[in-house]
Amino acid sequence: MDIFRKKPIWAYESDAKKNELKRVLGKWGLTSLGIGAIIGGGIFTLTGIAANIYAGPALAISFLIAGIGCLFAALSYAEFASVLPVEGSAYAYAYGTIGEIFAWFIGWNLILEYMMGATTVAVAWSGYFDKLLHLFGISIPYYLMNDYPTAVKIAQQLGEAAPGFAVNIPAFVISWIVTLILIKGIKEAANTNNIIVVLKVSVVLFVILVGAFYVKMENWQPFIPEPIVDPQNGDTRYGWQGILTAATIVFFAYIGFDAVSTQAGEAVNPKKDIPFAIIASLLICTLLYIAVSLVLTGMARYDKLDLKAPVASAFAEAGIPWATYLITLAATLGLISVMLVMMLGQTRIFLGMAKDKLLPPSIFGAIHPKFKTPYKSTLLVGAIISIVAAITPIQNVSEMTSMGTLLAFTMVSIAVLILRYKEPHLERPFKVKALPLVAGGGALFNVVLMTQVRNETWHAFIIWGILGILVYFIYGYKHSRLNELTSEKENV
Repeated sequence: MDIFRKKPIWAYESDAKKNELKRVLGKWGLTSLGIGAIIGGGIFTLTGIAANIYAGPALAISFLIAGIGCLFAALSYAEFASVLPVEGSAYAYAYGTIGEIFAWFIGWNLILEYMMGATTVAVAWSGYFDKLLHLFGISIPYYLMNDYPTAVKIAQQLGEAAPGFAVNIPAFVISWIVTLILIKGIKEAANTNNIIVVLKVSVVLFVILVGAFYVKMENWQPFIPEPIVDPQNGDTRYGWQGILTAATIVFFAYIGFDAVSTQAGEAVNPKKDIPFAIIASLLICTLLYIAVSLVLTGMARYDKLDLKAPVASAFAEAGIPWATYLITLAATLGLISVMLVMMLGQTRIFLGMAKDKLLPPSIFGAIHPKFKTPYKSTLLVGAIISIVAAITPIQNVSEMTSMGTLLAFTMVSIAVLILRYKEPHLERPFKVKALPLVAGGGALFNVVLMTQVRNETWHAFIIWGILGILVYFIYGYKHSRLNELTSEKENV
């Protein structure tokens, strides 16, 4: 059983020629998708925890470190996208370099990044939507805004009897709204994303430009607070150790730039535009994040920042309470575009796997005759996300999402190096300089972050991985297109 067989380069070229998707995305449309995936609610929440507890004003350094770590992976993705402009992202890159079993394992775990990621975003959106309604004096019963286990906890906190039922209706509804937009077409999805990106970037710029007038220099003193060791668990807060810990926290505010690589089938010039969009979206967001962190820690003393709503609390302290409405609206809208790009990426990865027949082509490879979108796959993904988001407590699923992302980043960093040495003569419109340093740095950075994840998450990740390997041997290996490609090549 040759589970390490690789997909030949000529097969990728064949797939690109048979592409049925609409090529309508230019480099700035792709960049907008990247920004839409990256900037979500994280910038409005993670900054409080990271600055207050770990880094202080030096949170800006934490964002810079996390951005550089992501840049290593982004450069690897960019080179791969210029060589193999197909929609499978990390899965496709691994298939042509490391082998089928590794490609399958990455594709299986990308479900954690994209589909489970979209699920957590749907629930987070419901929470922000609830906050937005409260700002306007509208209240919806908590058992219609949360899953049952969470609703029971809320009832206990309120001193009430447990509700007879509970379902997160907003999370369910937003999942189907996004699903229908995605089925309608890539142009409609991209236009929706563009509108939301303009709105939320405008609010981020508002935070930076307006907040800069309320910065007090003394709040930045000392810029790197003296380290404090917690006597109970030995953890170090502040100092350089605190800065590094904060970097691991804010790293997850960058997740999403890799989703650009899943849009190769809909890009006008994928070999040039996708590398540009991956790097441009990451650099733009890094600059915005650093600026926001400097403004926030300048507006309010770092140890006074609210952990849950640091941006809103900083503006309230500065005497601009109405900004809370703007920030909450931006976070609510911003999460819709994150969800849109995550679901878009998941269906395109499934499409790539279906073309290789590792998943049933009749479901995951079916393209709508009018809309030119993988409609069956989109419906299935939307249905699963809507149901899971509506009834499941997913506080810890976000960590599983991170594991899937970190694994993909690590494998792409390794695979791009393998391809460079095994196929040095391939055309590379985008070629990374000092690749061993970049790829090695990217792999090391992400492996280190994986070691910081809780043991319970590792156990769940291993179980998920074992399940994926079973699915591969039950279906994927037997139906793999490489069984046919081998005989086709022999007959040529």
